[in-house]
Parts: sequence; C-alpha cells; structure tokens
Amino acid sequence: MRLIGVALDHPDAVVLRDAMVAEVAALYSSDRSLAPRDGNSGLDPATIVVTGLVYEGETPIAHVALRRLGEDLEIKRMFVAVECRGRGLSKYLLEEMERVAREEGASRIILHTGNRQVAAIALYEANGYTEIEIYEPYVGLPDSLCFEKALS
Repeated sequence: MRLIGVALDHPDAVVLRDAMVAEVAALYSSDRSLAPRDGNSGLDPATIVVTGLVYEGETPIAHVALRRLGEDLEIKRMFVAVECRGRGLSKYLLEEMERVAREEGASRIILHTGNRQVAAIALYEANGYTEIEIYEPYVGLPDSLCFEKALS
C-alpha cells in the first residue's frame, strides 16, 4: 500500500471525491446543506498541502487531502471505495496525513465530519483524535463534529 501524491484536479482524485460526495449526500439526504455540492466544493487549491491516492492495480481506491486552514492543517475528503473498506486503508491515510503534518511543523492536525458518519467517528477516536469545539468554516453547520490530534 502506498499513497501517491497527485494534483488536486487529477481525474482519479475528482472521481473519488465525487463518490464521497454521493455517499455523504445519501447519508444526509434530509438536509442537503450538510453535503458538499461536488468533490471540489470548499477546496481552494492554494491551501492544499497534499492530495493523495491509493491504487489497487490501475484502479484508484482511496483519497485524502491535507489543507492549510489558518494556523492548522486539516484532513479533507478522506474516502475509501466501499468495496475496499475493512482493510486498514483509512488508518493508513490518517497516519500518512499525520506524517506530512509533522513534516510541515504542525503541532496538531484537525478534521471535520458529520455526526451520522459513525464509522469515521469511531476510526478517529480509536486513533487518538479527540472532539473539539466546532471551528470555522463549520460553525453553525448542523450535525457537525470537529476533532484534533496532538502531534508529538
């Protein structure tokens, strides 16, 4: 398993982000304001530190990005293809983003999720992330949860 750095607009990255948006939209179908409109929504390329993909053969199966958000680094659009879940890919993506954040000199890493993404919440908590106060730009967004992990 290896994370390959790609441009934010790489076609395989776009495909996986759009798959993530479709999944999240279905999960929050009662409130469309909670899901991004598309996989690029809210992502300013100038703030992206890294966009990474994992492939199985020629098929992209996992995506993650890390962006600068003020003084922090934030994990964005972490997604593993449904048929590839349960193989430790999400934990690997977290660890890789933590490694990059350390290399960038960050003392912590943050992320945002929704309260209906139960598996994601369990993953974050099992890997040392703790819930924090909702930060901008998610303040006022219903069902939001934010997490941090100290990097030492």
